[in-house]
Amino acid sequence: MRKWLRNVWEEVARPLFLRPQRVQFAALCVRNSERGEEVLLITSRDTGRWIIPKGWPMDNTDGAETARLEAWEEAGVHADHLNRKPVGYFTYDKILDDGSAMPVRTSVFRIDVKELADTYPEVGQRERHWFLPKDAAKQVREPELRDLLLQM
Repeated sequence: MRKWLRNVWEEVARPLFLRPQRVQFAALCVRNSERGEEVLLITSRDTGRWIIPKGWPMDNTDGAETARLEAWEEAGVHADHLNRKPVGYFTYDKILDDGSAMPVRTSVFRIDVKELADTYPEVGQRERHWFLPKDAAKQVREPELRDLLLQM
């Protein structure tokens, strides 16, 4: 009985209590260069910290397509190839206008970048820069995103 209760707690009850309230989809934008594989990071609009393009779910759009659209809007990415299956996940606390934190679980989709546009919806609102994965990992604040970058 004790083992059964432990399994119910670990597999059902605990995840319900700890489940993030919201989800987002993110784009891990990658290209090959003379230095090797590089990752595109952009700055957030509010704090200027380095992040990957991400956004909230959209109606009639799956996670991979949402990630592709966010990469376009936030960084001007034209995708060469979009993986439909997430390459990983990370969690972070979204700070709301009232100062409270809302946990968010973010599914990350790899996008092989064909080219970057000079004109796109959020041009001038963010910086963008290519990093080697180990250098990108040093720039981001989210530990799980850092781990994902280091596994590349």
